[in-house]
Amino acid sequence: MKIGINASFVRKSGSGIGQVTLNALKALGIFDFKIFDKNSSEKDIDYILYLEKESEINLPEKFKQHIFLPFYKRDDLMRKIIWEKYLLPKKVSEDGCAEFISFYQCPTILNKNIKHTMIVHDIIPELFPEYLNNWRKKIYWNLTKKAILKADKIIAVSNHTKEDLIKYWGISEDKIKVRYIDVDDIYKKGVSEIDSAATLKKYDLTAGYIYSGGGLEKRKNIDALIHAYKLMLDENRDIPDLVISGKLMPELAPLIIDSEQIVKELKIENKVKLLGFVSQHDLPAIYKNAVMFVYPSLYEGFGLPPLEAMNVGTPVLSSDRASLREVMGGAGLFFNPENTEEIINGINKLLTDENLRQELSRKGIEQAKKFSWESFIA
Repeated sequence: MKIGINASFVRKSGSGIGQVTLNALKALGIFDFKIFDKNSSEKDIDYILYLEKESEINLPEKFKQHIFLPFYKRDDLMRKIIWEKYLLPKKVSEDGCAEFISFYQCPTILNKNIKHTMIVHDIIPELFPEYLNNWRKKIYWNLTKKAILKADKIIAVSNHTKEDLIKYWGISEDKIKVRYIDVDDIYKKGVSEIDSAATLKKYDLTAGYIYSGGGLEKRKNIDALIHAYKLMLDENRDIPDLVISGKLMPELAPLIIDSEQIVKELKIENKVKLLGFVSQHDLPAIYKNAVMFVYPSLYEGFGLPPLEAMNVGTPVLSSDRASLREVMGGAGLFFNPENTEEIINGINKLLTDENLRQELSRKGIEQAKKFSWESFIA
């Protein structure tokens, strides 16, 4: 029996879906592939990873790689449509796969004799139509929506995503299962004093800053945090620096927040440090040395950054929207991301209450233990 897997995003390991793909594949190599509810004693299974470039991930011999690209080589939505909607189904059928899993929502529709499981992370373009700001994005999303509806089984990464699928598209609850994703193992290994010192020196930071990261898209709402921080500075210049990581992605324009421009306009360059892109290797130490992690996002299908922060024991102050309460449980302090006063009050509360910070740190570590890649694929 052959099971196919769309593992295309291993080539984009810096993205959230890339992380999910890489870590889920690693788990498959250890715990075997059980996401289809197969009998774990069944050994006569071959797995075919469909990729756009060769992966260096170490997997057992029964995992084969099928690598191909369309004639159109530019890495954009048109190539994705050609690869995911037209070429991939053809290859999967030719290889004789009985079942197939897409690690992310995409336009792939397979023959009826191939059982298709699709992991859905969110339906952001449906809820935020401003993301569909050109014809290519509209075409891609319409094709993706059709494919989600036609999938035999859907894995939602949170109950909130499951509820969105039911509420907005009327998908049967019986068709959807919720399986929580997890963070990369690098956040579970602890941060040594040597790593902390090296990372702080590399980014010219002093421990005890307020940290926020996870992207500069408009829905991430980082501009609200910057403006709230400016109001706090007007009252007290002695508060810790605000540190923000994230890279401006030109392909998301005009749906990006130019944090550098906002900081300049507010004349707070000396108190706000913009790190740009931070490699995953450095992120655990960036989290660990923060007095708190603030996440003002307006919408998340899951929300990996708060879970990353909880794994290293950093207290989290988070938006109360979408899936964030679900992921964090009682391990965070929450605020309305559209209420500046609530953001300010939350930051002040954590800054002035060391006992609360210690409590949230402890609760966060315990909450993080509820997530694992083994349970995701089990």
